[in-house]
Amino acid sequence: MSLLKEIAPSVQQVAEAIAIAVGVEVEIVDNQLTIVGGTSVYAQRIGEKEEAGEIDGNYLYARVLRTGMTMNIADAQSDQNYGTSVDAFGSYELAEICTPIKVSDQIIGIIGLVALNEKQRAILLDKNRSMVSFVEKMADLLGAKAMQKKALNHVELSMSEMATVLETTHEGIFAIDSRGYIRHCNSMAEELFKTTKNDIVGSHISKFMRGTPALEVLRSGTGYTENEEVYNSERGSYHFIVTAKPYFSERDVAGVVISFRDIEEAQKLVYNINTRALKYTFDDIMGESEAIRRAKNQALLTARGNSTVLITGESGTGKEMFAKAIHYSSSRAKGPFVTVNCGAIPENLLESELFGYEKGAFTGANEKGKFGKFELANGGTIFLDEIGDMPLHLQVKLLHVLQNMRFERVGGNKVIIVDVRVVAATNKDLETMIKDGTFREDLYYRLSVIPLTIPPLRGRRTDIKPLMYHFLNKYNTFMNKKIIGFTEEVEYIYEAYDWPGNVRELENAIEYGTNMAFGDKIGIDAIPSRLLKNDANTIHIEESDLPLSEQVKFYEKEIITRKLKKYSGSSNAKDLVAKDLGLSRATLYRKLSELDIN
Repeated sequence: MSLLKEIAPSVQQVAEAIAIAVGVEVEIVDNQLTIVGGTSVYAQRIGEKEEAGEIDGNYLYARVLRTGMTMNIADAQSDQNYGTSVDAFGSYELAEICTPIKVSDQIIGIIGLVALNEKQRAILLDKNRSMVSFVEKMADLLGAKAMQKKALNHVELSMSEMATVLETTHEGIFAIDSRGYIRHCNSMAEELFKTTKNDIVGSHISKFMRGTPALEVLRSGTGYTENEEVYNSERGSYHFIVTAKPYFSERDVAGVVISFRDIEEAQKLVYNINTRALKYTFDDIMGESEAIRRAKNQALLTARGNSTVLITGESGTGKEMFAKAIHYSSSRAKGPFVTVNCGAIPENLLESELFGYEKGAFTGANEKGKFGKFELANGGTIFLDEIGDMPLHLQVKLLHVLQNMRFERVGGNKVIIVDVRVVAATNKDLETMIKDGTFREDLYYRLSVIPLTIPPLRGRRTDIKPLMYHFLNKYNTFMNKKIIGFTEEVEYIYEAYDWPGNVRELENAIEYGTNMAFGDKIGIDAIPSRLLKNDANTIHIEESDLPLSEQVKFYEKEIITRKLKKYSGSSNAKDLVAKDLGLSRATLYRKLSELDIN
């Protein structure tokens, strides 16, 4: 829209005022030759085009737009470049003075004083009245008015942009003046303090943040960043992360802008950012055994499509890592990856967690409603972990969603359509659950379009040692330690152990050893005690290829270590161990040295 159109009421008022004061007709057009204001016949033509809108033409208004000069036409009837001198109403234009309306160096329109009869023509040509100077001053007046409107538009746009910024931030905002009174706040501040802007604006900051360090910022002019602050009042207890920055009027502190976020939300944000940063690929899945390479190759092929995947495997085998690797190796990699643990969410909340709910759907529901995980995963992948724990009544709805990719929120009737790839996982035997009537057969076949089985760690023992050193490097960095490896006995124990908790249990064992090791290697005294139990279901030393003498040393070390731990609280522990084992004190000391027992 042209600037003159934005001040059209003022344009028309100026046109009418000039006509009354001078006694001639007035026509005002914008820089596209659209009539914006006028008197007499021109008032009836507002919105129409002058000179057919040809701004590149050679008629009067087009020339004024190009040259930026005032033009005086004394005899319009005989001027071939004047333009149409008679209109549809039969009014003849006899003479005209027109001048450009400028804002800075930009021409935004034209104001013309027009004579439609000889009396008006005489007024225009009266040199004593200086009509040219008059029309130029009127043009300056309209230019100033347009400039004012332009500046106001800029201020309004800036204020709108600032308001949008304040309202879209996830932090509460207070702007206080030099006396500590709140002048502005945003909607998040209302939400955090569970009140209204009317209650906040005009109140002293102490009403909401009693004893706030922001008052010291008013005095010192020095702000602070991300300060942890707790406020208690009759309204409740508030635990915030607060930033306060002063703003100035010349050199004086005019006020302070305070931004604050609930500490729990801040912690969640950090967690979510860290979680999103973990973009697993198949290269991140450790192991070179045939079993794990076969699983990785199958998963990589799976990543190329959009079919539903069912990942099965024991707890701790890395099902979620495979799900993430499938997602980040697929065409959906730029979309969200959303995880839902169906076994960790109470049954009565799982439906609203998956599909969301409308406001007022149930007692305690958020008054604004809530997006479900399927909506959040739109365009990406949703990972349904522990799918075997999903209740039967939700299995029916999930089957419907998988077939149609549409659903309704809890308490709503609006159909929501999504584009989501589903990857499910379980450590349960779903086929047995189908026979028991606890899992729907039709859902099972819909989920297992592409079945993927992750081998247990005991099924890929050659991967154990590389994983040990991988996790050792991880926890060395995390704990700032410099452990270089494991003793030979520990490596053997770890490779022989069945690892019922799989990779997760192995990682926990390495973390334990990194904490407990005293030297530069993790020895037998720095491994979880459960790994030392002589149980056929754990350590299979009888299957070892070690020489008999080495196996004997292993058992001797294990037995002596257990005895030392048994009597660790006694001042004469070694004497008691020697007595229990039927050894002399000298023999025990020799074995301690030979077996490298601390």
